[in-house]
Amino acid sequence: MEVRTLGRVAYSDALALQKQLEGDVIASRLNDYLLLLEHQHTFTIGRRSKTDGVLATAEMLRKLGVEVFETNRGGKVTYHGIGQIVGYPIISLSPDREDVHRYVRDIEEVLIRTMADFGIEAFRIEGLTGVHTAEGKVAAIGVHERAVERIVLHLLG
Repeated sequence: MEVRTLGRVAYSDALALQKQLEGDVIASRLNDYLLLLEHQHTFTIGRRSKTDGVLATAEMLRKLGVEVFETNRGGKVTYHGIGQIVGYPIISLSPDREDVHRYVRDIEEVLIRTMADFGIEAFRIEGLTGVHTAEGKVAAIGVHERAVERIVLHLLG
């Protein structure tokens, strides 16, 4: 797996890079990628979001420098911002890893164990995706429509 640490990247630029790498992964199945970065203040609107998912007006968001993007991932509204690490694994789950739900649970387990290494007790909540602590959710995992190619991992700050 090739890991790329990109610093602060606009959401639209990160999305374009993901699509390019996704094409490479699908075409060759030779390399997998993990993009690690942070975004400017951005809301992404998932397929399960209602139109009232972001309460601020477009004008308010523009004044605050917040971008809003509709995405094809599951879920509702997710905030991405400065100080949050966002990981975009772009990997082939075919042919021997096509169980997306198991893959998501494996990512959760890696995060829980990593947090334990830092003395932080983390856990899953039955029926929900992501990783939580007593103080709240610390990692969101979004599955894109083409889940066999791309999983999105957001470590919340």
